[in-house]
Amino acid sequence: MQIARQVILAVLVAGLVACSWLAPLDSTATQQADAGLKRALLSFATARALNAAISVAQGTEIAVQPGGMGVVLSPGQVLDPVNDLVEQFSNVMLAASVAFGVQKMLISMAGYWLISLLISGAALCWAWFHFHQQVLPAWLARTLVVLLMLRFAVPAVTIGSDLLFEKFLVGDYDASQQVISAAPAQVARLDAPQPLPAGEQGLLDRIKGWWGQDLEVKARFDALQQAAEQATEHIITLIVVFLLQTVVIPLLLLSGLYGLVRAVFTVSRN
Repeated sequence: MQIARQVILAVLVAGLVACSWLAPLDSTATQQADAGLKRALLSFATARALNAAISVAQGTEIAVQPGGMGVVLSPGQVLDPVNDLVEQFSNVMLAASVAFGVQKMLISMAGYWLISLLISGAALCWAWFHFHQQVLPAWLARTLVVLLMLRFAVPAVTIGSDLLFEKFLVGDYDASQQVISAAPAQVARLDAPQPLPAGEQGLLDRIKGWWGQDLEVKARFDALQQAAEQATEHIITLIVVFLLQTVVIPLLLLSGLYGLVRAVFTVSRN
């Protein structure tokens, strides 16, 4: 069992050294970071478009004159809480875009030849102690762990978080993004109703016009309220999805990966 463990560790270290030079994870990780960046930028652009549409709707006023008494209503004000949420949502999407951009840069930096060279040197030192059956110095174990994390942590975490996104989150993202993308056009359609045509109108025509206008105002209020509730639900869903993919899942994977690497090389030196 001792010999088998030594052989497995030697093969593992040799494979890690080879991967540090061949970079089999970097291309896939970069592509997945690009895909995440595009999703975040799309959601950011959608948030800005929705914010603009809501701002226009909030400035829309409807003049109602039942019985000759003028009343000015602003149905778009029902969207004011949603507009605040949309602004926060756009900030989160901007932060998510930055996070994916940082991931791309770190993947590129991790592939620098000097890091691979240092890993190769540390691996050779490890192999000397390993095959001479001597206790691995603590400083060498820590150095190897740090170098391996610098080289492989970001690509591995990027790939892992994208796999979890595709497995558990992509359905919620697609559904919510589709609804939010349609929201600006939906809000824009809720313009002020056309005023009653000027000219000769009988009393019955005026009563019908006032009645129809009142019904239209109520329908617009109801439609705006429904749009606000629907947008709020899906905005929160998107915020949760991006926070999971850019913060929670990467931190969990990074912690687990560090614990695994540290445990392997700590055990190997005892």
